[in-house]
Amino acid sequence: MTDSKANKLGPFVVLTFIYFVVGFLTTVNGQFQGPLQVAFLSHADAIRNTLTTMISFFFFLGYLVNSSLGGRWIDTKGYKTTLLRALMIMIGGLVLYSLSSFIAMQWGMTGVTLGEDLVPWGYFVFLLGSFFMGTSAAILQVVINPYIAAYNLPGTKPVQRMNIVCAINSIGTTIAPFFVTGVIFAGVAMEAVMPGQLLIPFLVIAAVMLLVTGVTSRLYLPDIKGTRSDAGEKLPRSVWSFRHLALGVVAIFFYVGTEVSIGVNVNLHAMQMIESGHRLSFFGLENIELAGLNLGIPALLATLYWGGMMVGRLVFSFFPKIPPRRLLISVTSLASVLVILAMVLDNLWILVSVGLLHSVMWGCIFTLAVAGLSKYTSKASGIFMMGVFGGAVFPLLQAVLADSLGNWQWTWSIALLCELFMLYYGISGCHVKDSEALANLRAEAPGDPGM
Repeated sequence: MTDSKANKLGPFVVLTFIYFVVGFLTTVNGQFQGPLQVAFLSHADAIRNTLTTMISFFFFLGYLVNSSLGGRWIDTKGYKTTLLRALMIMIGGLVLYSLSSFIAMQWGMTGVTLGEDLVPWGYFVFLLGSFFMGTSAAILQVVINPYIAAYNLPGTKPVQRMNIVCAINSIGTTIAPFFVTGVIFAGVAMEAVMPGQLLIPFLVIAAVMLLVTGVTSRLYLPDIKGTRSDAGEKLPRSVWSFRHLALGVVAIFFYVGTEVSIGVNVNLHAMQMIESGHRLSFFGLENIELAGLNLGIPALLATLYWGGMMVGRLVFSFFPKIPPRRLLISVTSLASVLVILAMVLDNLWILVSVGLLHSVMWGCIFTLAVAGLSKYTSKASGIFMMGVFGGAVFPLLQAVLADSLGNWQWTWSIALLCELFMLYYGISGCHVKDSEALANLRAEAPGDPGM
C-alpha cells in the first residue's frame, strides 16, 4: 500500500457499498425481463423469449467490450479516478432507462417490425441503457476485485475479503426482485405492467448515484503498490500467457453464464408454467403478499436464488482457511447434481437452491486466476471481467433453445455444462505452472499452501 492509512477499514467499506450497488442494479436489470416482456413486447410472439433475454445480453455485452478499458484506466489514472468514471457511466445508463419510458409514453407502440413481431423504439433505448449499465458494472468490478484481493485488511485473507464483499453484493441482488415488483411496478399484476412506470424510479436512483459519486470523490482511497504497471511502463509479456488466468477467464465465462441464466430465466420458466396451468405454490400459497403487494411466485424464486448466494457468502466468510481450490471442487460437484435433479423433475425450487453453492464460486475463481500475477494484476482484472460476457451468451442461448423446444425444462442442460467446466477448472485448470507466477506466490506468502 502507499502509506500507513492503507490498512484501515474506510476504503474497504466504500468499495463494499459500491459492490452492493453493482449487485442491486445488475439484478434489477435482469428482473426487467419479465415485466418488459409484457410492457414492451406485447405484440411479439415468434421470438419473444429471444427478444426478452436481449436485455441481459446487452448488459453483459458491456463487460466484453469495455472490461479491458477499466484495466487501462487503472494503469494510467489510478483506482479512484477509474471508479468515479464508472459511476458516471452508470448514471448515464439510468437516465437512458427513464428515457425509454418517456419514448414509450409519447410514441406508444411505434417501432420496428422484426419478422412477424412489432418491437417499439423504447425497447431499443432500454437496450442501450442496459449496455451502459453493464459497462459501468464491468469497470467497477475491474477496480474492486483486485483492490479487495490485495487490500491488506488485518486479520483477513484474500478469499475471505472477496466473500465478504460478495455477500454484501448479494444483499443487493436479493432485494432487487422485490424492488422491481413492489416499488417500480407498485405490485401490479404482471399483465398490467406499463412502461411509463419506469420514468420516476430510475430518475430517483440516478440522483442517488450522483450523490454517491460526489461523496466518493471526496473520500480517501489509497492506491495499491504492485498491482499495476507504472505510467509508461511496458510489460514484457501478455497477461494471456499465464495459463491459470486464461482458463480462469473461461471459467468465469461459464460461471456467470449459469449464475445469470438461473437468476433471470427462472422467472420466465415459472411464468410459462403458470400460463400453461401448472400450479406453483410456496408452502401452499400461490400468491405471495407483502404489505398488501402481490409479489408473485416468479419474484420469490429469484429472491430465494439470490438470497441463497447471500447466505452462502456470509457463512463462508467465517471459514477463511478452506483452500479456494478445494472449495470450488466441492461446490461445483454438488451444484451439478442439483441441476440434474431439477431438470429431470422439472422442479424450480431445487434449481434455485443452487444459489447457495454459486455463492463462493466467484471468489474462488478470481483468487485462483490472479494468483502470483503481481504487477500484471490490474490488466488481468480487466481481462478477467471479459469472461462475465457469459452472462449475455448463456441466457440468450437458453432462450433460443426454449423458443425452439417450446418449453424451458431441458434448457437447463446449458447450466449443467457450465457447472462441469468450473469443476474441471478446480481439478486441473487452476494449477499455477508459470515460473514467474510461482516465484511471486512464494514471495507473497512463504510457506502458505495457498491454493
